[in-house]
Amino acid sequence: MKSIHLDGQSLTGRQLLAVAHGATVELDDGALRKVARAAEFLAEQVRREEPIYGVSTGFGSNADKLLGAHPLRDELPGARPSGRSLHEELQTNLIVTHAVCVGEPFAPEVVRAMLCIRVNTLLKGHSGIRVQTLQALAAMLNAGVVPVVPQLGSVGASGDLAPLSHLAIVLLGGGEAFFEGQRMPGADALRRAGLQPVSLSYKEGLALNNGTAQMLATGMLAVQKLEDLLDTADLAAAMTIDAFAGRLGAFAEEVHALRPHPGQVQVAAGLRSLLDGSTLADIPYHLVPRFRSWQPSSWESDSPQQPNFDIGWEWVPFSQRHGREKFYQRFKPFRGGKKHQPQDSYSLRCIPQVHGAVRDAVAQARRVLDIELNAVTDNPLVFPDRQAEHVSALDVDRQVISAGHFHGMPLALAMSYVKAAIPVLASISERRLNKLVDPATNDGLPAFLIGNEDGTESGFMIVQYTAAAIVNDLTSRAMPASVYSIPTSANAEDHVSMGANEARHVLAMADDLGKVLALELYTAAQALDLRREMISAARDLAGRAGARALAVKVHGAPAADARDHAGFLDEVEALRAELASGDDYHPGAAVAAAHAALREVIAFLDRDRALDGEVAAAVRLVADGTLLAAARSAGAP
Repeated sequence: MKSIHLDGQSLTGRQLLAVAHGATVELDDGALRKVARAAEFLAEQVRREEPIYGVSTGFGSNADKLLGAHPLRDELPGARPSGRSLHEELQTNLIVTHAVCVGEPFAPEVVRAMLCIRVNTLLKGHSGIRVQTLQALAAMLNAGVVPVVPQLGSVGASGDLAPLSHLAIVLLGGGEAFFEGQRMPGADALRRAGLQPVSLSYKEGLALNNGTAQMLATGMLAVQKLEDLLDTADLAAAMTIDAFAGRLGAFAEEVHALRPHPGQVQVAAGLRSLLDGSTLADIPYHLVPRFRSWQPSSWESDSPQQPNFDIGWEWVPFSQRHGREKFYQRFKPFRGGKKHQPQDSYSLRCIPQVHGAVRDAVAQARRVLDIELNAVTDNPLVFPDRQAEHVSALDVDRQVISAGHFHGMPLALAMSYVKAAIPVLASISERRLNKLVDPATNDGLPAFLIGNEDGTESGFMIVQYTAAAIVNDLTSRAMPASVYSIPTSANAEDHVSMGANEARHVLAMADDLGKVLALELYTAAQALDLRREMISAARDLAGRAGARALAVKVHGAPAADARDHAGFLDEVEALRAELASGDDYHPGAAVAAAHAALREVIAFLDRDRALDGEVAAAVRLVADGTLLAAARSAGAP
């Protein structure tokens, strides 16, 4: 795997993902020269005894306390001079006392991303860290030492203090780390990796733990995952549209040019591509039969190849066509599975508007995160080459500036937006799944997508329950954390972002969104097979038998001696001829490719069986990108 070059200016999300999953990093020489310049500047100010926050003063509510020349404790009766540097003690104590997170550790990829982000931002040369300390941090990353960072403890300002302290404490030879798959004391991990612990100098503790790396790392990994899930959601929707033999007019380019939200336009174009080549979409209504349960008398042939279901239509009598003559000139008077209406339900027709709005939310988060990826986020900021207008004792205040770049609100609000969008995408997916299994809404497919001749089968009934449970859980977790600030540090830090919680939630919620989309794809594949088999059975009957054999499948026919019977047979013959002359009806090429990839792993459900393994397999096929890759190989965007 190629090493990623870090210079503090050009780190991309793709590069961060590569480092998160094992790539090493190399540090830019020019950036290291800037790092050295800032560290030398701070050392000079200490020699001049300049009061600088976090260098020669305490932190937070201790900012008004100046460091002395030596520890006061050395003056206690009977004490011996310790020889300790208060500057080093200040920075070390900052790390060891702040590493207090609790809960399960972050996954290694999250921690590696945090390390990469921290190294990159420190390379900008405004933090005061020494070159050797920064190189030691990068060496720890490259050696595969992964600090144990429990997930709970950051309030998102001043940055991610506690989680980043768990990163830094291992650099000091403390804490815990994973190395070669084993969890061990940090000192042991460094030793086994051939590394030495470091001692901290001026402002280095603050440089290491004062920043937004946890919320940025989790946010970046979440957005990377969501970008693929957005494409997966469009694929699931397209497969469901084909299973419904849906209507494509709502996705036309000229339609979305009239309301050109970027995500909406992109989704509509994506659906057109996914459904390109489909002969199921926009199929004439009357060619789609309705499912009927198999009976011994359903098919005249005793062939074992006969369908294990029945099909049928309702005939519209001549007496019910008054004022509708023009419609029945275009469509034959047979009501099968598809209703005679020009539009599908919202969960199908409004896919561009809903999926597109979620895309726009994720795109906004991506914009914010990309800026943060190459930003300085600690405090105070060091400008060693900044020239003051007048030489005075205040010069250092113009060169070391306390600001608030550690505040995570830009990320927190971006993540809040995404957090609210995830349940929206999951919800519309579940609604489509529900339509597929409900005989009142699935346009002529069997209830729960199973034959159930004897009333003993549940089919996909409970698959929808699982999707509903996940959607409810996602919805209950969508409350924004960013609106609940709890002051810290004795009110010195009186407004915080809670962005770390926000981004952590989004990363976990993305996984659950993938599960809902997997359940829709699993269900839509079943529905698509049934739709095609039902239309194929109708075509097969029309091709090998006459109008009278097809008429048996039509309910509402007039009696043989009725005046309308001859006209009825003429219309059945027209239906038969159209069915027999048509080509095979199939989904779009990209949908077909994804369907085939799913069927390589999960067979069609012809009878009830245990579904737990299949559900888990569907979830894996979404999580590892198998279905999306298959669709893309067939031309999907």
